[in-house]
Amino acid sequence: MSLIYKIPGYILCLMGAFFLSWGGLLIRIWEGGDIWQILFWRAFFFTITLSSFLYLTYKNEALTIIKKTGIPGVVGGISMSIGFISYVFAMSETTVANVLFIISTQTVFLALFGYFFLKEKISFKTFLSIILAMTGISVMIGGSLSTGSLQGNLVALFVPINFAFLVLLIRKYSNLDLVPALFYGGLIITIVAFFKSETILISGHNLLLGFLLGTFQHAFGFICVVIAARSTPAAVVGILMLTETLLGPLWVWLFLNEIPPISVFIGGVIIILAVVIKTFDKNKITA
Repeated sequence: MSLIYKIPGYILCLMGAFFLSWGGLLIRIWEGGDIWQILFWRAFFFTITLSSFLYLTYKNEALTIIKKTGIPGVVGGISMSIGFISYVFAMSETTVANVLFIISTQTVFLALFGYFFLKEKISFKTFLSIILAMTGISVMIGGSLSTGSLQGNLVALFVPINFAFLVLLIRKYSNLDLVPALFYGGLIITIVAFFKSETILISGHNLLLGFLLGTFQHAFGFICVVIAARSTPAAVVGILMLTETLLGPLWVWLFLNEIPPISVFIGGVIIILAVVIKTFDKNKITA
């Protein structure tokens, strides 16, 4: 499994975005149950997959590597657990396109976090991208007032915020392998969801979906992205992760015929424009 660390970062980003893009469709076709059921089984298989990956990569040193991440690993895990919960909740409350377009603002939040926490300067292009991204989100949220998905859109904002926070940790502690932070995140959600869910008993159909969500969509996706973020320029990560934004709505349109309102497309175009502007910013800011 250590071979994955030798794959070029841009390829890992594309792979990660492809895996992550299936989340909306898989959550949509979950039969019955509640949010905590989905979260439990997704996190359960996610944690098993992460554990297997770490063992195959580090063998008997796996526990040592997990412990070595220390406080940054635990903090990163808590942050990602909030993002993971927000993702599932948002997907159940609003359209897949809404969620993914909002997630694409992660590069903008990285610029803001870099300014406030790492004292990095914000260039004019970055400032312009922030204004555009916030405008795009406002258009999407404004359009959702009449469709009842306002809550889902607002919760979706926690996803890019927490992802940006994790990338900042990866950057600040680049000497550490923070893949174990994902392990902490999965473990936290598994425990919380177990106690929050009325029952974890599900059908064979949903068990298969839980496996696909936890292993292929979630674990494979984030393993690729976290490893790529260590060596790939942030601006490149940002633009390549737009693949998830573009593919996610395509899957639900092809398989479920889910067509978002026009405000989502307008807001989405504005957000993508903001991310593209940020990508061509020559300042070396993590995004």
